[in-house]
Amino acid sequence: MIIRRVSFDHPDAVKLNDQVQAEYHLRYGDGGDATHLDPAMFMPPAGLFLIVYDTQDRPVATGGWRSQEQNEDGYQDGDAELKRMYVVEELRGRGLARRILAELEEDARAAGRTRMVLETGTKQPEAVALYASSGYEPCEKFGYYRFHELSLCFAKPL
Repeated sequence: MIIRRVSFDHPDAVKLNDQVQAEYHLRYGDGGDATHLDPAMFMPPAGLFLIVYDTQDRPVATGGWRSQEQNEDGYQDGDAELKRMYVVEELRGRGLARRILAELEEDARAAGRTRMVLETGTKQPEAVALYASSGYEPCEKFGYYRFHELSLCFAKPL
């Protein structure tokens, strides 16, 4: 497995994003995550987007972070927001998400971010377990889904 830095609009990123959106639809029964994401949000030094490729050079996992500052959506100065963490179903449980998470945290820390935040949902118990076991704790809700009852928000000091 190899992790590559790519743009959020890279064809492989688009492909995996389509897959995660389909999974959101299955789990939540709506049209997927409606959070506005622009490729520029993930450009260093204000963010980063990663894809894991398997030994056949197939994209199999993804994740990114983008800078946030205090605003009306509930973010704080110095936040790095985790976005689009995803592993294809057949490779789950092999530590790929944990590897991506560690690399994203290190990059955000090096970029001067002070806290990693993320939003997930009650119908994603695997994600909740990953974040809890990685030192994330529940925090005040923020972002697009902050008023939704199925939304869960977590934070970890960097």
